[in-house]
Amino acid sequence: MGLKALVIGGGGREHALVWKLAQSPTVEKIYASPGNPGIANIAECVPGADWLAVPADLTVVGPEAPLVGGVVDRFRAAGRKIIGPTAAAARLEGSKAFSKQFMTGAGIPTGRAHTALDSVSARSHIGDFGYPVVLKADGLAAGKGVIIAPNEAEALAALERLPAGPVVIEEFLQGEEVSFIALADGERFWPMEATQDHKTSGDGDTGPNTGGMGAYCDGRIINKTETAHILDTVVRPALAAMVDAGTPYTGFLYAGLMMTADGPRVLEFNARLGDPETQALMHRLDSDLAATLLDGEPFRWKPDPTVCVVMAADGYPGEVRTGDVIEGIDTCGASVFHAGTRIGERGLETAGGRVLGVTASGPDLQRAIDRAYWGVTGIRFDGMQYRKDIARKGLKRW
Repeated sequence: MGLKALVIGGGGREHALVWKLAQSPTVEKIYASPGNPGIANIAECVPGADWLAVPADLTVVGPEAPLVGGVVDRFRAAGRKIIGPTAAAARLEGSKAFSKQFMTGAGIPTGRAHTALDSVSARSHIGDFGYPVVLKADGLAAGKGVIIAPNEAEALAALERLPAGPVVIEEFLQGEEVSFIALADGERFWPMEATQDHKTSGDGDTGPNTGGMGAYCDGRIINKTETAHILDTVVRPALAAMVDAGTPYTGFLYAGLMMTADGPRVLEFNARLGDPETQALMHRLDSDLAATLLDGEPFRWKPDPTVCVVMAADGYPGEVRTGDVIEGIDTCGASVFHAGTRIGERGLETAGGRVLGVTASGPDLQRAIDRAYWGVTGIRFDGMQYRKDIARKGLKRW
């Protein structure tokens, strides 16, 4: 009998994971909960959240909320194989205040910061690090809990928009952002290729933060020396500190880095794979994902760069319109990972902010960009929006 796998989640990241697991010769059956219409073409979608009732030999958790909520603890108590950190380890993402304290204690390079108990007490520290200043809500915020304020007036206004609770005030770091993800089993780890996300809504990195408007994976994002430095100063110390704390880290550890003139600095840790970084990673991965997850086989990568362009609904990242009919996916010429979609009376419709991740590879980055955007032009739905410059900053490395 082959392997039965369950992927928890229903976005573009989870579609990419299902798509890659389906290519494994050892995987016989894939379940997804809740899944989406794209996932339903290659897996059995299971509604509800009674995940332990799904007869899976291996479970992979996509979103952060179930991890912070303790799904890994429940699966392990039941003797089930699951990829992800325990609730205690997932605090690295679940609490920005805890994460900042953890980094300082472990000697991991990061920006200077102060944690205020609430927005009122934050006012007296708002100018401690000059301007622009970074304000972070303490808990989970689906990638939208970070505000970069250029001056005092906007910083004070931003405090009023953040959720109630602690606020992390952090110095603004100059440089280029890089996403670096590794799979860990507590002490050992398997690094993935670096990716670069595009968080803001507008071209040229303008506009409000989003969950991510596109990403690319290219071996030139960081070099071997930079990779070794990140492993030595970020990944290894983080895993060692987790062991020392009695909460060994298992699953995907995502370090959001700023490559500054003084070296990499950690902006944040996430306790799972990124979205849309996963779409680019899975498209470029040349090895059996199931074999790595189960047996620790190293990741292998295709030489061709991969680009993922997110197509978003009207109004995103604010209040979005749903129910617009989507056409052209099957004939666009690219791999399309569903995120915010549903089947309605008129067929496939938009059902969320980030709707699709149009993904393509090429023998060089320019051709990967061209192929991804060619795919985008073949897809239609009212109100669609997307950035026109995904991965173009990477062209300077060619």
